[in-house]
Amino acid sequence: QVQPVESGGGLVQAGGSLRLSCAASGRTFSSYTMGWFRQAPGKEREFVASISWSGTSTYYVDSVKGRFTISRGNAKNTVYLQMNSLKPEDTAVYYCAAGFTNGLGSREYEYSYWGQGTQVTVSS
Repeated sequence: QVQPVESGGGLVQAGGSLRLSCAASGRTFSSYTMGWFRQAPGKEREFVASISWSGTSTYYVDSVKGRFTISRGNAKNTVYLQMNSLKPEDTAVYYCAAGFTNGLGSREYEYSYWGQGTQVTVSS
């Protein structure tokens, strides 16, 4: 089993950048598809980005394409979400998740392990 732990959230101004990290507690993420989801106040949790276990395939929700980048560390035990050109609508709690899937990793049911979340707030 593996327990994702997120870090790197905070308060930034619109147009700024932030880098989120997801570290493994227990087994590494080497054999898992990894995903980032977010939940804004009063809204359902939505998919943001995913990366395959090999790190060779990535997928993003349209609203963050060109601004966000998901990546894996060389040891495959850390996953990052680089967020650039942040907008107020990016404000949410961001969750890291791990799971086994042959799909794109954009659905919550593809993940078995979830982190506690980290708050990202983008001010106007």
